[in-house]
Amino acid sequence: MDAKRVGIYRSYFLIVLLAAVVGSAICQAQSSLTISAAASLKDALTEAENAYRQGHANLNFANNFGSSGTLAAQIDQGAPVDVFLSAAAKPMDDLQAKGLIVAATRRNLLRNTLVLIAPPNSSLKDFQGLTGSSVRVVAIGDPASVPAGQYGKQTLAALKVMDKINSKVVLAKDVRQVLTYVETGNADAGLVYATDARISGKVRVVATAPESTHDAIVYPVAVVKGSRSEDAARKFLEYLRTPQAQAVFVKYGFTIAAR
Repeated sequence: MDAKRVGIYRSYFLIVLLAAVVGSAICQAQSSLTISAAASLKDALTEAENAYRQGHANLNFANNFGSSGTLAAQIDQGAPVDVFLSAAAKPMDDLQAKGLIVAATRRNLLRNTLVLIAPPNSSLKDFQGLTGSSVRVVAIGDPASVPAGQYGKQTLAALKVMDKINSKVVLAKDVRQVLTYVETGNADAGLVYATDARISGKVRVVATAPESTHDAIVYPVAVVKGSRSEDAARKFLEYLRTPQAQAVFVKYGFTIAAR
């Protein structure tokens, strides 16, 4: 083989090698984690992710926020998710029973409080006031898929109000939609988490649901089985339990679950 042909082959080899290196770098730069998380976590989790990316510039997040029951159903149906963060234990329990999460990674991360909200000019004073004629529409999350709706239904039943206001209840797809209904005046009252009420200047907290009236509000997190980025997902879960990340959640009104 003459020197000229050797040179051509050598150049071709170098081009292929360079392309492989560049391609690898591009893939690394575009690596991402898909997070399915309860709608009530939207603001806090986004801020925590932005803080994490300061030390992991090659990592992007693709977030899917919604009701925990709906998100769990999507995972059950094969949606490509790396991390699931639920607003209740049951959706996570259901996935774990089917072997769809990495059980060793499951942790209770946060806690929250359920509150009754109304527009700022409302005269509503307590849960019993929901039975009055001035309250025509009460919004809660759909108990079939929304944990806040499940907690809300439990609270209203425990306070002996549910049966009296059944005709007034409007169901929402998630807790943030409940908040929007009250903010826009499409509902005279609603049941949301304290963290949701905290981010809005268009509602006021009327009353806090006694903890004895509903199941404990806990947010479990876990890596989803079959994650394409399990190592990165595990590291992100470790970060969520650090003082830095916890400070973000506390800022938004969450409390940290006991380990």
